[in-house]
Amino acid sequence: MRCGIAAALAAAVTTQPARSAGVEDFYKGKTVSLLIGYSVGGGYDAYARLLARHLGKHIPGSPSVVPQNMTGAGSLKAANYVYSVAPKDGSVIGTFSRSMGIAPLIDKAEFDSTKFTWLGSVTDEVSLCVARHDAPVKTFSELLVTPTTFGAEGAGSDPNIFASFYRNVLGAKIKVVTGYPGTNEIQLAVERGEVDGLCGLSWSTLKGRYPHWLKDKRANILVQAGIKKQPELPDVPAASDLAKHPDQTQVLKLLLIGQAMARPFAAPPGIPADRRAALIAAFERTTADPDFLAEAERLNFEVNPVSANKLDALLAEAYATPKDVIAKAAKAMSE
Repeated sequence: MRCGIAAALAAAVTTQPARSAGVEDFYKGKTVSLLIGYSVGGGYDAYARLLARHLGKHIPGSPSVVPQNMTGAGSLKAANYVYSVAPKDGSVIGTFSRSMGIAPLIDKAEFDSTKFTWLGSVTDEVSLCVARHDAPVKTFSELLVTPTTFGAEGAGSDPNIFASFYRNVLGAKIKVVTGYPGTNEIQLAVERGEVDGLCGLSWSTLKGRYPHWLKDKRANILVQAGIKKQPELPDVPAASDLAKHPDQTQVLKLLLIGQAMARPFAAPPGIPADRRAALIAAFERTTADPDFLAEAERLNFEVNPVSANKLDALLAEAYATPKDVIAKAAKAMSE
């Protein structure tokens, strides 16, 4: 028996370098495509391009990592591509709406989000509803009685999901205008006066991409939604405090799973195990890389990494949500 164990250990020791070498051989001289489900200039795009500049050196073989935008349906197009069409060899990864994790439960997404090869998230997040400084509303209380127009993308995207929640679950007087390819286009529409504001805007995006809205007081933050309140926004009400009824709280809890996922990155299901492990390890090393962190700080980006295991656990929790709660959430998103 001892000889058998010794032989097995020896085999493990001798085959481990071969497996590592196999991963390095695969990636050496190759390009890894990083698909971005949103247009250039928004928060998801900015985080993805930041990651792309640093990820390659942490993958065995040091491949180039090239970001590519694939917009459509609030990033559902990119999620579907990564899940069903992209090569399952570790050469393609993607980032898309944090809400794509629960989209198959409350919307029409035709994939099982627990089967993605999740690499991790660069940070967790708090989402905001923001209105232009001269919009009809300046507080969430006013939004409950005053009709206001918010820009959005498509079903399953953060602006749509949170605008629908506040309108259909909490009773806010929100009219949603959809069809914008990303947050950047909505932001421009707000500044042009086409719409009054938007929901589902990440705090990190507001700080990092549109700091003039804060500095010049060009916007009012109406409400925040996250697993915990943003310490820098102590006077902005939290959605969890506004949800008074158990039905409202249950629906919100499901939606907030996406906030914990925040800036997720994933590869297709079923990629080879050694490449899966290499990509996850590379993601973890990148988000701890001093050069990466220094650039993130210069860009005023939040970095609070969420591991692949944590993302898997969050989605397992979401898929275990009682069916009646899922039905209530789906109804709220479809009205």
